[in-house]
Formats: sequence, C-alpha cells, structure tokens
Amino acid sequence: MMTTRLEHNAADTRFEIYIDDTLAGYADYAEAEDTKVRDFHHTMTFPEFRGRGVAAQVVEYALNESRDAGFTVIPTCWYVEKYIAEHREYADLVA
Repeated sequence: MMTTRLEHNAADTRFEIYIDDTLAGYADYAEAEDTKVRDFHHTMTFPEFRGRGVAAQVVEYALNESRDAGFTVIPTCWYVEKYIAEHREYADLVA
C-alpha cells in the first residue's frame, strides 16, 4: 500500500506531495509583500507519477491551506486555473 504525504514547504514557497517518501510533484507560488495573495505559477508532476491524480491532490491541498491561512489566490498556472474552474467551491479564493 502506498502512502501519500502533503506538505507546505514555506521555505521553497511550494506545496509538495510525496508518495512513499518520494517527491511526486508540487505547486509553486509567490506571495506579494504585505498582502494575503498567493500567485500559483507552476504545478509539476514528475513523469513516473503522472496519471494518478497527483496534481489534483496537491492543488486541492494548496487551495485549502491557502484558504485556512486567509489568502486569496491568482491562478497563473493553467492547471490551477482549470482545477478552480472544475471545482467551483474554490472560486471565491480567486483574487
């Protein structure tokens, strides 16, 4: 059985997903100074983990954590934009 772990790596400004302790993908963001806005500009799933919903899991985690921390988001990354469009419960997060 595979284990999945999601983490907020604030030092590298990204949300990460690990499968069996191997980094499987991440969602990068930038935070504007003195604002509560995160610009998600890149989502990456490593080739050996594609087709397993890795990107969706890390983006969902990133959006939930951003909401809980009081942030709005700018979905510069096409995948984050698509995810929000398909999951309207996150539409209120868009800055």
